[in-house]
Amino acid sequence: MNKFSAMKAALVPPWWPRYRKDYIRHDVIAGLIVALMLIPQGLAYATLAGVPPQYGLYASLLPVVLYALFGSSAVMSVGPVAITSLLTASALAALSLDSVTDYVAASALLAFASGIFLFAAGLLRLGAVAQLLSHPVVNAFISGAALLIIISQLKPLLGLHFTGHSTIDNVTGLVRHIGETNLLATVVGVISLAVFILSRKHTVPLLKAIGLSRNVAVTIQRMMPMLMLLLGALLVYLFDWQSSMAVVGELPRGTPTFSVPAIRGDWLAQLWLPAIVIGLLGFVESISIAQSFAQKARQPLDANAELRALGAANVGSALASGFPVTGGFSRTLVNADAGAHSPLSGVFSAGFVLLSLWFATELFAYLPITILAATIIAAALQLVNAETFLHAWRYDRAEAAAMIGTASGVLLLGVEAGIAIGVALSIMTVVWRTSRPHIAVVGLVPGTEHFRNVNRHQVETSAQVLMVRIDENLVFANAEPVSRELLSLVERSVHCTDLVLLMSSVSRIDVTAVEMLEHLNDELLRRDIRLHLAEVKGPVSDQLNSCSLPQRLSGKIFLTGYLAFRHLTRTDEPAL
Repeated sequence: MNKFSAMKAALVPPWWPRYRKDYIRHDVIAGLIVALMLIPQGLAYATLAGVPPQYGLYASLLPVVLYALFGSSAVMSVGPVAITSLLTASALAALSLDSVTDYVAASALLAFASGIFLFAAGLLRLGAVAQLLSHPVVNAFISGAALLIIISQLKPLLGLHFTGHSTIDNVTGLVRHIGETNLLATVVGVISLAVFILSRKHTVPLLKAIGLSRNVAVTIQRMMPMLMLLLGALLVYLFDWQSSMAVVGELPRGTPTFSVPAIRGDWLAQLWLPAIVIGLLGFVESISIAQSFAQKARQPLDANAELRALGAANVGSALASGFPVTGGFSRTLVNADAGAHSPLSGVFSAGFVLLSLWFATELFAYLPITILAATIIAAALQLVNAETFLHAWRYDRAEAAAMIGTASGVLLLGVEAGIAIGVALSIMTVVWRTSRPHIAVVGLVPGTEHFRNVNRHQVETSAQVLMVRIDENLVFANAEPVSRELLSLVERSVHCTDLVLLMSSVSRIDVTAVEMLEHLNDELLRRDIRLHLAEVKGPVSDQLNSCSLPQRLSGKIFLTGYLAFRHLTRTDEPAL
């Protein structure tokens, strides 16, 4: 392949070779339907991020086009989402900016830094980074952030005006200013929220009952946020409600000015870490969505291509003075249900958003802020996953504690602190489990060569031969506890002359653990008890052969536990 061919291949989107002409009609329809969701969501999430509403639409243009060039998912819909918008507001709050211009510039710089990080990670083929955060902790973070979003949006939903960034600030502000609630805004917002919630379960059956097809009913249900916004705008226009409650106001017509964001060192010094966090969490959320849809459709998915695509999307958002973006679950679901066959549907979606910026800005002037708040709350409610907490509590209390700590940290201390707590608790949980390995006294299952826990099965044992299985890697964190437990078991076995350690579950052994085994060997030898090893894996055997333990061992190293047991209980059989 010559250089020209290689360059051409690099510029061809990974989905393009599989594209067929008859897909275009489906992608156009899907693009239109997603745009009808994306417009109200873009406006709403921009207000959540703290920037003027039009920037939510600006962040919905170039990102989807660039994702189409680099992405590998056929149905992923990229744009503003609740979590990244909240993280943006949290990151920029630390800068204490006074002007809207500076705030917009800082949000663009945040998106640019996040995009560069993601794109570089994709070039370095770090797609496996998604596995560094456990799904329960990510779910806990998302649930905590969703609750934080809901609490923050109660203020515009009720038409209140007070300053507050943290959960405590918002809750105390609601209590103090509840008497200032705007009745009209509250009624409109609460009715809209109720419609959004009820429409998820009842719209499709109701519309099918009156004779509409399922596809039409589902489309109307997906368009409910846009329909409610249009209805709200119509009521504001007809009854002159803009003097009684907050509205979006007329937006600038046309496309944004595209430019590279200003790189300010003082801002970047405080934004680089939030940019990485936003990029990492956005990628984890996006790749999880993409994988679920790719598995259902049996389509290939390249995690490294997704990193590059999300990186390019965020850089594209920054060029339009937008804020960080990622894949959204609800829009992706709608995109798939609408029949999208490729990321080209996102390009059509961006085209429809662009048309709205040229020809519908006067309409935006009448959109009630309270309905945008209801849109955000309805979306955030879907992110609160109580079932995961309950399942974790039943299955693993330590992991459940990490989830509760993460969600509580996000709610009470902020998103960055919540993430730090979640990561710290996850690491502590792993260390805690490693330091307390499961150690079982085992015996021979009659008629087999298998050994099982004496407390769970009817097995053959020997008073002289103590068979013990260690179900964990031997490392510095558990060396001392393992030694104490083994000596305790030996002391309780008063007739023990041989201790056999079954190493079938040990895949790694570090220097501290080797030293522990040497000291254990010496202590047992002092008590006239021999130490044996069995079922040692190849990598562990290589490690042991590089030290003096095999030569110092008072007993033998057996190929299997069965051979060890038979040899030590029948001294006429040779050791193997």
